[in-house]
Amino acid sequence: FNIVALRTKSELRRKLKADISAAFPVLTADELFELVPNKEELNVVKVYAHKGDAVTLYVLNKTPLFFELDKHLYPTVYVLWRFPALLPAFTTWPPVLQKLTGGADLMLPGVVVPLTGLPHVNQGDCCAVKVSNNRAPVAVGTAALSSTEMQGSGMKGRGVCILHSYMDTLWSVAFGDKSGPPSLPDSVETEGDMNESECDPENEMQKEDGGVEVQCQEVIDQACTGVAELNLPDHIQQDDEKTTDGDQRSPQELMDALLFQCFLHALKTKVKKSELPLLTSTFLRNHMFACCPNGKQLDIKKSSYKKLSKFLQTMQQQHSLIRVKELTKGVESLVEVDWKNPELRSFCVSEEAICDAEPVQEGDVPYHPPEITTVYSVCPRVEPLFLDAQKRKGAVLQPAEVRSIITDYVKKNELVAENNKNYVMINPTLCDCLLEKYEYHDVESMKWDDLFGRTMSKMQECYQIVFPGQEPMIKKGHLDPIDISVTLIKNLELYGFDPAVVSTALQHRVQASSVLQPLPGAKDRVLVQIQGNQIHQVGNLLLDHYKVPRKFIQGLEKAPKGGKKK
Repeated sequence: FNIVALRTKSELRRKLKADISAAFPVLTADELFELVPNKEELNVVKVYAHKGDAVTLYVLNKTPLFFELDKHLYPTVYVLWRFPALLPAFTTWPPVLQKLTGGADLMLPGVVVPLTGLPHVNQGDCCAVKVSNNRAPVAVGTAALSSTEMQGSGMKGRGVCILHSYMDTLWSVAFGDKSGPPSLPDSVETEGDMNESECDPENEMQKEDGGVEVQCQEVIDQACTGVAELNLPDHIQQDDEKTTDGDQRSPQELMDALLFQCFLHALKTKVKKSELPLLTSTFLRNHMFACCPNGKQLDIKKSSYKKLSKFLQTMQQQHSLIRVKELTKGVESLVEVDWKNPELRSFCVSEEAICDAEPVQEGDVPYHPPEITTVYSVCPRVEPLFLDAQKRKGAVLQPAEVRSIITDYVKKNELVAENNKNYVMINPTLCDCLLEKYEYHDVESMKWDDLFGRTMSKMQECYQIVFPGQEPMIKKGHLDPIDISVTLIKNLELYGFDPAVVSTALQHRVQASSVLQPLPGAKDRVLVQIQGNQIHQVGNLLLDHYKVPRKFIQGLEKAPKGGKKK
């Protein structure tokens, strides 16, 4: 924090009490007096967070009670430990706390849903986060969605935007007595399982630049008073490192085996000789990750190798499967593969390992791209040309129908030029419908193609989209393409995609976190946000697997260019 002002006046004390009472009406007069006593030292501190946001702190005896951001008042964890029911609170697992203290937001897959349901909140409401079995909140933020929208999203995406948490700078460095959360037993029973099958906090958190928190430089792995003793129950512990039934190998040995399996699978089915030399990082990201079986996650750091370079060195020296060379200083490439190696030739791809299957929608129904065509609606200006065909204002026509009706109109009115049948003479109706005012005295005829083109340009352009087994849908305007930026994908719903299914497919392909975010300015639509620049993978998914025509995809040109091969 950068502290720029420190002041205290009696009128500020009265104003603070009034603001607290208005923001948190559940507090009684006695509780309000307990929070802000008349004769205790109260300081108002103005600070600037790391992003430049101006924040006002209200500090009582060197303990921060409330902070004000964008004219909204929020309590600190110190206040919530005294009044744990002050805010609606979401429950998460204790391992997630370390991610929150590191500056991450709370994602919905990491929320524990009580048997009584989620707390009632609206989007933007102030709320708290607590860990299971302890009512003492450990973080404060705002709801990213309403509780109804959270349930409707399938508990996927961002749940709470964290502003302040236990062990952040506001708690530990600038002010506060640095006490830990008290142990307050939680009597509310929770469901036995999380919302998602996986509970790895690495996949449940998305780093966020905004917020009041400034990352604490102290080690957050230290024991937390009142929290350290809280662990996940044995029957719901679902860490990636747990061993399978009947398999006595250690988690590290299991990861080594999975790494070797994906390595052989990638060499046998993915890598082509024409691709060599191939960057080792590209080999891992585009090939090995794609060969990871469904339900498993490839993580080299959890193996005995720890680093990709060490693993590939072992594959080269002990198994003689590949040859790795540093073609550019500090950058290794896969330059040779021994396709005749006995281990590689004898390796069989099991059904479990086939994870790159055709993506499907919910209910295992394969996705079929819609049929999209441009159509035209009759507007008042050109309506006289379509009256003989009984087509009134608002009638929707295919391009071929427009040409046919205009051709019939020209022939019926004998407008084909006698000297050159490639031209059509302009009568007063055509003049009023198709020509601009400055052309009235100059244009006496035009070619057939110009006539058709002008007619359609004066009509309302629409698009017709037909999904298999459904009635055609006609919408005015131009159909927006699927827009791919570096980390965002939007407009998937326009083409019949379930964004949640696409998000899951990308997670399996690139082994990176992917969440759904509300699309600003669009009701009931979301965008997919994925970690890192994955434009290549998104393009391959849409083009090769979903068979979406390239003309309906925008942003593929932004994919990172590969380095020159030597």
